[in-house]
Amino acid sequence: MLNTIIRNMGISPEEDQEALRQAGEILRTGGLVAFPTETVYGLGGNALNPEASKKIYAAKGRPSDNPLILHIAAPEELPPLVRRIPDYAGKLMDAFWPGPMTLIFEKSDIVPRETTGGLDTAAIRMPSHPVANAMIREAGVPVAAPSANLSGRPSPTTAQHVQEDLDGRIDMILDGGAVDIGLESTILDVTGEVPVILRPGYISREDVERLIGACEVDPAVLKKPSKDLRPKAPGMKYRHYAPKADLTIVEGDPERVVAVIRQLTEQSLAAGKRTGILCARESAPQYSGFAVKDIGSRRNNATIAHNLYRCLREFDDENMEVVYSESFREGELGMAIMNRLTKAAGYHILKV
Repeated sequence: MLNTIIRNMGISPEEDQEALRQAGEILRTGGLVAFPTETVYGLGGNALNPEASKKIYAAKGRPSDNPLILHIAAPEELPPLVRRIPDYAGKLMDAFWPGPMTLIFEKSDIVPRETTGGLDTAAIRMPSHPVANAMIREAGVPVAAPSANLSGRPSPTTAQHVQEDLDGRIDMILDGGAVDIGLESTILDVTGEVPVILRPGYISREDVERLIGACEVDPAVLKKPSKDLRPKAPGMKYRHYAPKADLTIVEGDPERVVAVIRQLTEQSLAAGKRTGILCARESAPQYSGFAVKDIGSRRNNATIAHNLYRCLREFDDENMEVVYSESFREGELGMAIMNRLTKAAGYHILKV
């Protein structure tokens, strides 16, 4: 495959429409297009074309039992893809679609198992990003799209991140600039009596409970999967979001955390290893003299979510070998942030 075509969006209405027309044609004919959403960049293919789904798995190096999320552009596109829509799922759609929420339904026969990782269920969402929405409409088919990165790497929040991982592996990248949220969508299984969070995201458990009452969380979201604790979402058993560096989370009393991270960083540097620190804006001055990335403010953990993957990728660009990170469990986004960070660290958490 030749170098991937990159089309910058927002130059002019005419050029934007031509880029969307070209992307739609690529998708309809079985090709792959990376595109911005409000969460992260997605790698799209025709969700109803088994060969396109196989291409997505191959381009990412993604295990084929890890289902792809189907993206639609309007509510009326959902019924043909699923067997039933529970009443409470309808309430969730009315409240949070378009937006960063993925719902898992019993799939209809038109959705191929190559797209669903062999499962009888389909994960579906309606993105709110105008480029994503327009592209799906132009394609005229539901678009299967995991994050547009090599499997296991931090998810891409800019078109440059996509190009770094997938240039030459896919047909086209629509460059819509940096994304807004920076963490993948919340995934809710709505096949049972109450919804179950399989992956936390920007829409929190509290948001769901305020709307419909009961909401459960898959235990594997909060703990390391094992033979006795198998996640309901197959993809959760794999390592994701990981930088190349050896990442450790240090958790405990804030003053003690700073002291321990400083000590560990000094020891790592003395051993000749390039070492970085990931921390909140409030504590960054306490790490003066070290390679520090201020991930955002604890007073607004949406900034932490937004910057997480960018910071992890910057550590890779700087060839860091070791990274120590503070913990970020506070607030309604704390579960989502720590889900990604602990998986990136391979569940390596030092409690102090």
